[in-house]
Amino acid sequence: ARRLHTVMERLLEKISFSAPDESGTSITIDQAYVDENIGELVKDEDLSRYIL
Repeated sequence: ARRLHTVMERLLEKISFSAPDESGTSITIDQAYVDENIGELVKDEDLSRYIL
């Protein structure tokens, strides 16, 4: 669960900071958003640290 938490935290980091200013808006997280925000994690680090 800690590994999943780390991935989700990294994915939602930008949204968390801007959330108070974006009250009432809907945010869609699609493949492009995931690639943009954790793409470097996939390329640079050993994913076995995050995925069992």
